[in-house]
Amino acid sequence: MQLTEEILNKISALQRNEITEHHIYLKIAEVTPEPHNREVLTRIATEEYNHYTIWKQYTAKEIAPNMLRVLFYYFIARLLGMTFAVKLMEGVEQGAQTRDEMLLVAIPEMQSMLANEATHERELIALIDEERLKYVGSVVLGLNDALVEFTGTLAGLTFAIQNSQIIAVAGLITGVAASLSMAASEYLSQRSEGTTGTSPKKAALYTGATYIVTVALLILPFLILQSPYLALVFTLIGAVLVIFVFTFYISVAKDLPFWKRFAEMAAISLGIAAISFVIGLLIRVMLNVNI
Repeated sequence: MQLTEEILNKISALQRNEITEHHIYLKIAEVTPEPHNREVLTRIATEEYNHYTIWKQYTAKEIAPNMLRVLFYYFIARLLGMTFAVKLMEGVEQGAQTRDEMLLVAIPEMQSMLANEATHERELIALIDEERLKYVGSVVLGLNDALVEFTGTLAGLTFAIQNSQIIAVAGLITGVAASLSMAASEYLSQRSEGTTGTSPKKAALYTGATYIVTVALLILPFLILQSPYLALVFTLIGAVLVIFVFTFYISVAKDLPFWKRFAEMAAISLGIAAISFVIGLLIRVMLNVNI
């Protein structure tokens, strides 16, 4: 069948996408220490190259990869983990692949070919076993507790004390103590449950580290701004941003719905903050606290 220039351009775009992803998988595989994960990534890279050769049969030309895209996903993999990078890339690719009637008419087997490719790649991606995802539960525990407890604590202290520096000091002391408590509780919980495949020490470390980092982000506005009310506003905005970023990460890495989880977590944190804000006001009035 004679292919028009427009169709060849569309096929060339698909061909470039496949060779680009081939190099992305190889690049990530090069810095992956686990032999199993390195093998899986290499297999996916081979699949992508096979797809590239299929499109090459139509274009009859070599196409260079998009190296900026290769470097971008390599950086994401190093920063946020290979599973997140791979699933984010596949999600973006699927979103961009709209039903193109022109290509389907010119290449009738295209639809089944793309469907088979997607299925096979999902099966291979599911084989990736990344350590950090084993401790997502511990991270969620530390993050949720810090957000819910600390947005509430800082909101209550804001009306009860109305002094940014004192609020920051009180919050920091409370946060450090709470992070150690949470880490110890997670360690004992993991030990008592006897969970296989995870280390109680690492679970405690993930929980405690997530808690203290979240606390530091929430307290930061009180260390910078003089007005405690303005600081509280930025703290609540920061809490919503943390929830957004973390929920997006988990949703991509674990194939979970995003908006429902984000709305639920944000509503809980902001709801607790509002209740604590009122409690702080009542305590200040009832106990006649003036600082």
